[in-house]
Amino acid sequence: MRRARARAIGSGTMLPRTISPSPASAVLLAALGIGLLSLMDATIKGLSERYGVTEIAFARYVVGTLVMAGVLGVLRPGWPSAATWRSNGLRAVLVVATALSFFHGLSVLPLAEALALSFLSPIFIALFAALFLRERVRPPVWAGLVVGFLGVGIVVAGQVGAEGPRTGSAWGIAAILASALTYALSMVLLRARARHDPVITIVAIQNAGPAAMLAAPAAWTWTPVAGPDWALLVLVGVLGVAGHLVLSRAYARAEAARLAAMEYTALLWAIGLGYLAFGEVPGLATLAGAGLILAGSALAARR
Repeated sequence: MRRARARAIGSGTMLPRTISPSPASAVLLAALGIGLLSLMDATIKGLSERYGVTEIAFARYVVGTLVMAGVLGVLRPGWPSAATWRSNGLRAVLVVATALSFFHGLSVLPLAEALALSFLSPIFIALFAALFLRERVRPPVWAGLVVGFLGVGIVVAGQVGAEGPRTGSAWGIAAILASALTYALSMVLLRARARHDPVITIVAIQNAGPAAMLAAPAAWTWTPVAGPDWALLVLVGVLGVAGHLVLSRAYARAEAARLAAMEYTALLWAIGLGYLAFGEVPGLATLAGAGLILAGSALAARR
C-alpha cells in the first residue's frame, strides 16, 4: 500500500483519506533529510570564508533548479494549479529569507552557537502547526521538544566551559533566530500543501523561485569562483535538493508537530561528520546532550 501511495504522490494523483502511511517511515525520512541538509550546511560554512552569502545561495538554487528541471522532464507531474503557485510562491519567499539569514549567521558565528540557536525552529513548527493547521500538539511532543532542547543546552554549555565564553555578533544571532522563524513557517506551509501537490512540484518551485529572486543581487556582488570551488557549489545544490525532496516526502506522511523534534538530529549528524571529516572526538557533555536529543526525538515521534 505504501508503494502505491508513493506512486500516486509522484504523479500528482489525489489519494483517498483512508490511506495512512507508517509514521515511523516519515520519522526516518525526516532524519535522513536533516542529515543531507547538515552536510550542505557544513559545506556552506567553508565556502562562506571566500564568497558572499547571496552568491552561495544563488548558486545553490540554480543547481537545484537544473536538477529539478531534469526530474520534472522525466516524471511530468503536470502544470501546477493557481493555488499551488500562490502557496509555493510564498514558500519561495520564506526559503530565500531563511537561506540568507541562516547563511549569514553561519558566516559570523561559531558553528555550535549558530546550530544551537537554529534548534528553536522545532518549537516554532509545533506552535505554528497548532495555530495554522489546527494540529493537536500532544503532551509527548511537547516533552520531546523540551528534552531535546535541554540536550542542545548541555552540548553548548560543555563547549563554552571547555573553551571559555565566546562573543558572537548581535546581527548574527538575530539572523539565526529569524531563520528559525521563517524556516518553521515554510515547513508548516509545506505540510499544508504536501497533501495536495506532488512533492517534485513543491521542490521545483522552492528552487526556481529563490534562484530568480536572487539573480540580480548575486550578479551585483559576484566574486569570481576558483575552479575547485565550483564542485563544492554544485554539491551544495545537489544536497539541498535531495534533502528537501526527502523532507517533503516525510511531511506528506506525518504531522508537522510529530516531525518537529527530528530537527534536533542535526546535532548528531554534525558530530558524525566532524569525526569522519576532521577527526573531532566528542566530549562527555556532547555525548550526554546527544543522548537527550535522541530521547527527545524518540519521545516526540511515538504515537
